[in-house]
Amino acid sequence: MFGKLTLDAFHHSSMIIVFANVIMIGTGLAVVAALTYYRKWGYLYREWFTTVDHKKIGVIYIVIALIFLLRGFIDAAMVRAQQASAGPGMDGYLEAAHFAELFTGHGTMMIFFMAMPFLVGLMNIAIPLQIGARDVSFPLLNAISVWLTAAAGALVMISLLVGSFSEAGWSGYTPFSGLAHSPGPGVDYWIWALQISGISTTLTGVNFVTTILKKRAPGMTLMRMPMFTWTVLCTSILIVVSFPALTAALALLALDRSVGTHFFTSIMGGDQMLYINMFWLWGHPEVYILVLPAFGIFSEVVTTYCNKRLFGYTSMVWATMAIAFLSFGVWVHHFYTMGQDPLRNSIFGIATMVIAIPTGVKIYDWIWTMFRGRIEYKLPMLWTLGFLITFVMGGMSGVLLAIPGADYKMHNSLFLVAHFHNVLIPGTMFGLLAGFYYWFPKVFGFRLDEKWGRHSFWGWLVGFYVAFVPLYMLGIMGMPRRMVTYDNPAWHFWLVIAAIGAIIVAYGIFAMFMQIYVSWRDREKNADLTGDPWGGRTLEWSIPSPPPEYNFAVVPEVRDRDAFMEMKVNDWAYQRPSAYEDIHMPKSTPLAIVIAALSFVFGFAYVWHIWWLAGLCVLGTVAAVIVRSFNDETEFVIPAAEVEADEDAFHRRLQDADVFEHMKDIKEYGDERTPNGEFIEPTTRATSGVPG
Repeated sequence: MFGKLTLDAFHHSSMIIVFANVIMIGTGLAVVAALTYYRKWGYLYREWFTTVDHKKIGVIYIVIALIFLLRGFIDAAMVRAQQASAGPGMDGYLEAAHFAELFTGHGTMMIFFMAMPFLVGLMNIAIPLQIGARDVSFPLLNAISVWLTAAAGALVMISLLVGSFSEAGWSGYTPFSGLAHSPGPGVDYWIWALQISGISTTLTGVNFVTTILKKRAPGMTLMRMPMFTWTVLCTSILIVVSFPALTAALALLALDRSVGTHFFTSIMGGDQMLYINMFWLWGHPEVYILVLPAFGIFSEVVTTYCNKRLFGYTSMVWATMAIAFLSFGVWVHHFYTMGQDPLRNSIFGIATMVIAIPTGVKIYDWIWTMFRGRIEYKLPMLWTLGFLITFVMGGMSGVLLAIPGADYKMHNSLFLVAHFHNVLIPGTMFGLLAGFYYWFPKVFGFRLDEKWGRHSFWGWLVGFYVAFVPLYMLGIMGMPRRMVTYDNPAWHFWLVIAAIGAIIVAYGIFAMFMQIYVSWRDREKNADLTGDPWGGRTLEWSIPSPPPEYNFAVVPEVRDRDAFMEMKVNDWAYQRPSAYEDIHMPKSTPLAIVIAALSFVFGFAYVWHIWWLAGLCVLGTVAAVIVRSFNDETEFVIPAAEVEADEDAFHRRLQDADVFEHMKDIKEYGDERTPNGEFIEPTTRATSGVPG
């Protein structure tokens, strides 16, 4: 009846895992008890569990990401501690199998359950507001996506308690992930966590491609879109095109493991290289899925805190599209050593080097935007500067690894681990944290604490260099990656330094959570009363903080690339219509969380071969969708009188803050100028000879 699930699945030989389970279960029970004591279940159900509001969905994504940031970092810290405490004459404190679970879990969680939810959360928060839309194109699909991500994350978490997680690495290479080498439930947990998460992300990609192409405000042509919107559009296209390759690869691997097919075995016509090609056909575009939105965030930050238009906007757009296109032509550089002929390796090596060109264009555009700008060194600007310096170093090491001969020597060394983190930590994490600080007041109505934010920044930046520069050294010295023990005494010193770097990063993470707590404690003092705390240039800063459910009382008309700045300069920001109209918005629904719960149970049942339960979950999902299809009451109306009352309150706050008086002086800073210092009207920019 329970398939392969027995009481032995709850037995763990490692006391570390037992202790982790006690903490996980204890924390969960404490949260449930607190919510019950303070009677918050009804509020959570009405406002969060059943919501289809894109802003709240964005917050849920970021909460998921922060939880997995802690879990993924703990796994990484344990790996660093093991290698620092192992060596000649020392075995460390971890068993080899547990060590393999840790590095597999770390990579899986940081990519699929930290970085992806974090960036999708920021996409949900910012994109509809930037393009002047009241919601995404498919609000219900958006809610299903976020709760599917939560369900997939829950599968990763429950593997700590019931059974074990994969030991085959985050990429799940065959034959290591095949049934012969990994007969336990770990790889199956990995497959279904990624499968459910991947379906969620694919739905998100479809949603945002449609939203950006079809929901833009009047006048917002493609070349008037903010750069963050451009990068999200290219990212969403990458998601739609690349994620099906991962979905197919995981489905075939699941069939190999559970049905007895031989797609990825070396017998009966199978081919192990087929899996590796399919995985990296998704895997390398995934790198740019993670990095491109961060590039968009840096563009928003630089223009805002340098009080200038983005230098080379058109070149930035084309560079973004070039990166997205070229990302599909470089996947073979992940397996130069697996038997391709020299011509094929050379082609992919050249393509890998070429993709550095549009990335360099972006870096120069950011630098020239800063040139002679009135730079405000707020926290997002610090993250941007830290990114520029650190990412360039990672990019240069990537160009080195693009050479097939060099990669042949270094592909399985810690040099590659250092390069990978050198690209993704500044290129993704720094961007996500910059965007988190930048848009936080828009979502919650108060700013994040700057002091603790700077502590977090320096912890991350210094900790990164201390943790990963030694890995470059070790890679050059010949240390392979994924080693639980080693016998070379020359490596030990550098591994101890790397472990110290992990401790410094831990302080940066601690400071980030302290920043959130202190900001919430002092939220009244740090309140954003105007909706525009930074002197923003795009449409999201033209509405209250936090925004009303409908976002815009009147859909704005866009006349320029920096739409809100142009409105401020020409004195038509905050203009009110002669009369407001009723606004139709989608109703909340429990369907998304029901589908997610059934998906979680389905994944768990498939892992343990409880086929009757898996079948019931499929039937339940189909039934839930059919029941929903008979519901015609999917919208509610916000009366015009309520909209007008909200706008009246917002305009009173603007008057109290002297915003309208301040706007009269807005032409004296923050935009392009003629040699005489005069503002160039949007209609004459094209013929004025001023770039932009």
